[in-house]
Amino acid sequence: MASAATNFSLSLRTKQQTPISKPSFFFYSTNNNNHLRFKSNHFPSHSVSTARNSRICATSSPVMDPSAAKSEPILPTTVEVDLGNRSYPIYIGSGLLDQPDYLQRHVHGKRVLVVTNKTVAPLYLDKVVDALTRGNPNVSVESVILPDGEQYKDMDTLMKVFDKAIESRLDRRCTFVALGGGVIGDMCGFAASAFLRGVNFIQIPTTVMAQVDSSVGGKTGINHRLGKNLIGAFYQPQCVLIDTDTLNTLPDRELASGLAEVIKYGLIRDAEFFEWQEKNMHALLARDPSALAYAIKRSCENKAEVVSLDEKESGLRATLNLGHTFGHAIENGVGYGQWLHGEAVAAGTVMAVDMSYRLGWIDESLVKRVGDILKQSKLPTAPPEIMTVDMFKSVMAVDKKVADGLLRLILLKGPLGNCVFTGDYDRKALDDTLRAFCKS
Repeated sequence: MASAATNFSLSLRTKQQTPISKPSFFFYSTNNNNHLRFKSNHFPSHSVSTARNSRICATSSPVMDPSAAKSEPILPTTVEVDLGNRSYPIYIGSGLLDQPDYLQRHVHGKRVLVVTNKTVAPLYLDKVVDALTRGNPNVSVESVILPDGEQYKDMDTLMKVFDKAIESRLDRRCTFVALGGGVIGDMCGFAASAFLRGVNFIQIPTTVMAQVDSSVGGKTGINHRLGKNLIGAFYQPQCVLIDTDTLNTLPDRELASGLAEVIKYGLIRDAEFFEWQEKNMHALLARDPSALAYAIKRSCENKAEVVSLDEKESGLRATLNLGHTFGHAIENGVGYGQWLHGEAVAAGTVMAVDMSYRLGWIDESLVKRVGDILKQSKLPTAPPEIMTVDMFKSVMAVDKKVADGLLRLILLKGPLGNCVFTGDYDRKALDDTLRAFCKS
């Protein structure tokens, strides 16, 4: 961390922005106490400049009359992830897999490998192959179907992707396509980063978790038995294509799991979005199309802002991991795949909020609001009974946010929508939180 404090301002410009939530800008400063602080203030949506000359644009298509003729395709909402010559669009909309141009424009060579799993393949593989090849006979598509589940996010399963790519004699002009949830997206992206030292890839996320979080930002990787996502690379896709119709086949438990990440954005940086969630959680759980589309769009906008300013998680991006340090310990402790990622993050978020309150950084009303919205979302608010203090500490000791032996955490501080990423906290508060949630 630099010793001199540095301030950055961030603006989000939207066209025909949904009036439910106003954009915010954030200032943060770093110092040699390894402490990162955020404050939010509202400003008109036409504000522009940033200290790094970064530009984040989100353009939204007008709301269309659902009774409109089906011959007129509905234009997707597009959120741009601004990373210079590695920038890419996130397309969000209904029926995008039936509009092949959005995929084909990002396939640069003639060979494509679709990476999916045995659950998603029967539902959407044929549709994706059609979207890649319709009116485009020069493109040939191979596919590899992996087992489904977090427990398969490992080196052995990853090798199946390399085996198929090599057996198919794919070259450096090929494109990998990730079709599935976060596990598939992470593994396909990591495979693309390493095959022939890097080939293009596209994300087609089919779960809420992947659509609002893991498909955006270029984090790829696999798990190790000692910790989650410890092996991987930052590697950005050519585009992210979010067809919201794929959520129609998503199980209720997976839907709820993804909402944990949606709630996170509101807590750490977007208070009005959190307040919108409190009023509309019933609509999200009922799969209301407009509510889901808005939640996905606003989540992607939040993540795009952060990634554009801190692609490789030097500080700012780490705040997106609220609850994850505790949550990853839960996933590892109970065995990968036993708890869904969002379920573990939800319980971890409650623990992070509890610790924030013990430090005196937030008031009791926010603790209650977090518990209430997670319960309303049908998510866990405590770790499983199997977890012990020692289990938490053992896994947290190898967390990616440990620096020079110091565990840094994302905690809430101040009013709703503010957080800190810091190693400067009273260790007793952490111990007290762990003991409060563990029997031993």
